[in-house]
Amino acid sequence: MISQSTIQQILSRIDIVDIIGGFVKLKKRGVNYLGLCPFHNEKTPSFTVSPTKEIYKCFGCGRSGNSISFLMEHEKYSYVEALKWLANKYGIEIEETFSSDEQRQQIQAADSLYIINSFAQQFFTRQLFETDEGQDVGLSYLKERGFREEIIKKFQLGYSPEQRDAFAKEAIAKQFNPELLLKTGLVVNRNEQLQDNYRGRVIFPVHNHSGKVLGFGARVLKSNNKAPKYINTPENEIYIKSKILYGSYFARQAIDKADECLLVEGYTDVLSLHQAGVENVVASGGTSLTSDQLRLIKKYTNNLTIVYDGDAAGVTAALRGLDMALEEGLNVRLVLIPNNEDPDSYVNKVGPSAFREFVQKNKRDFILFQLDVALKDAGADSNKKAEVVNQIAESISRINKAEDFTKQQDYIKQCSEILKIDESGLHALVNKFIRNRMITQERALPFEEEKIHEENAKKAHETDYDDATFDLLFRDELQERELARIVLEHGTKFWDDRQLIAEHIFSEMIDETLLDNPDILNLLNIFRQQIQVSPTAINKNYFVYHPDPKLSSLAVSLLNFPYDESEHWKKEYSQATGYQRQLFQQSYEQFIQTVARSNEQQLMSYLKMGEDRTHEEVESALNYLKLRKIKRMLNLNHADLEKTHSKEEQEVLFRTHEHLKQMERVITDKLGTVILK
Repeated sequence: MISQSTIQQILSRIDIVDIIGGFVKLKKRGVNYLGLCPFHNEKTPSFTVSPTKEIYKCFGCGRSGNSISFLMEHEKYSYVEALKWLANKYGIEIEETFSSDEQRQQIQAADSLYIINSFAQQFFTRQLFETDEGQDVGLSYLKERGFREEIIKKFQLGYSPEQRDAFAKEAIAKQFNPELLLKTGLVVNRNEQLQDNYRGRVIFPVHNHSGKVLGFGARVLKSNNKAPKYINTPENEIYIKSKILYGSYFARQAIDKADECLLVEGYTDVLSLHQAGVENVVASGGTSLTSDQLRLIKKYTNNLTIVYDGDAAGVTAALRGLDMALEEGLNVRLVLIPNNEDPDSYVNKVGPSAFREFVQKNKRDFILFQLDVALKDAGADSNKKAEVVNQIAESISRINKAEDFTKQQDYIKQCSEILKIDESGLHALVNKFIRNRMITQERALPFEEEKIHEENAKKAHETDYDDATFDLLFRDELQERELARIVLEHGTKFWDDRQLIAEHIFSEMIDETLLDNPDILNLLNIFRQQIQVSPTAINKNYFVYHPDPKLSSLAVSLLNFPYDESEHWKKEYSQATGYQRQLFQQSYEQFIQTVARSNEQQLMSYLKMGEDRTHEEVESALNYLKLRKIKRMLNLNHADLEKTHSKEEQEVLFRTHEHLKQMERVITDKLGTVILK
């Protein structure tokens, strides 16, 4: 964990315009900055950055956040990686804390492996470009394959010389730990001597999503039946094959913009497509897709297109693990390259535009393709056909997200027609698989959680308010959000001589159950706790840059800016609103001084448009909560009136009703609200 003192140093240095301006061309517009959104394709700039609020908002696609969330979204960093990036940018030394010695050792080992891999990558690249052997053997092979130098350098390719211990000697001379060198797979121990593992091979570094080298793939160049074609880094603290997609670091922004990820098998497929300008592509390394790899794709897009060889092995590889992709909610399409070609050879043969056109025209739906392949395999065998029906029903059942219901029904209809079976029968089989999965999940559901779900369901069933009241009490979150916004924006300002605005609000909020949104209640409670512990440290940025992304996103959404007044607007147009009374309550000398030409800025501060209405906003938000409380008491009282009571009890209930209605009228008069009947 990064220490709190380091985090505070980083947050105090953040300049959102400087950070986002490194990725997006921004132009000043009034008090804000405007640019083309990096998250979707647009011609008219709608991506707005507010330096005063330290947040950004795209009014086209709706994405918003702060400097850290921008790095997490744009660069696909984790929270800690984003902090480290900022620390490096501002030259801040990172102080880390560890919960145990074991954790410290794991992190230090991982850091050491990254350092060794970086050193190795630089060594192999030098060998490729700066030695005769590297140029004659490695570079000539890559150029024969059609790769230009810029793509070779972009992906940091290299070459490991034939010499038995060229890398090992240099690494030991630099005093790298022999045990860690063995763990990277770069060297092996033979006869108590460290020797290079990748001799005479072209090296493909494998990067994580922030650009660090996780490991290597090494391709043999000489024809040798005994040696494997590729050697890959063994699994260690940082290289876990099931969580890696080759090329994801170079493809992440292109995938985000295209809203589609192309998946191929090999390293060279990725290189060739990138060179052809098709950059939204990653490789699985020829293994079955894992749930971790699918989740990595889902970070960038919901649309996955698999581009594999058209032979039998390619078809089998394409179909492996794709039921998991449906469970993850990915829209899966398949493209098979014809004539025993692979993506690498095919794009070099037909060219970039023809390749793009081919992919676009030949995308096939995964489930329908799977059905087609399975039916061909089954032939006339009725038992195998029954297995196909079962297999397809199970695949369709995995499309079980509520928003995908129509898609699931469409698959049932299409597949029943292809299989020539009754649609209702296939529907029943799909539902059976869904029920079985739900039963399994429910058994795993903790008892307490199940109990909470049941209680919530009962409350919903028992609620019998009319629609208008229901809207007021439960659906309309605008006032709750307004209250939270006021606390964030103005909570640390003074309400009066004794209290801060936040303290005043919390003292008036006598009933927390009036707030239905648990996230807003959580934010307010954290603010309340922090203001008691350290009132000087709490402000809106405490929440905007909070490590809990849910809390941070809520804070950013509360502070979103529909507009900010420019100086030109204030000066030229808003004077029509007039000036505040305070301007005319000054002494004659002060008044003359304020309205003098040289004091234009001071005079503008007295415009009614710029008048501080915080107290009014606070009172309005609190009155709304009081109105909620009264409304709920009226409903309870009304429910009580419908029961059998003595005359005296009935009289008390009537008087209570009148008193509550009177209180309601007083508050609604203040708010200018129409009373709901």
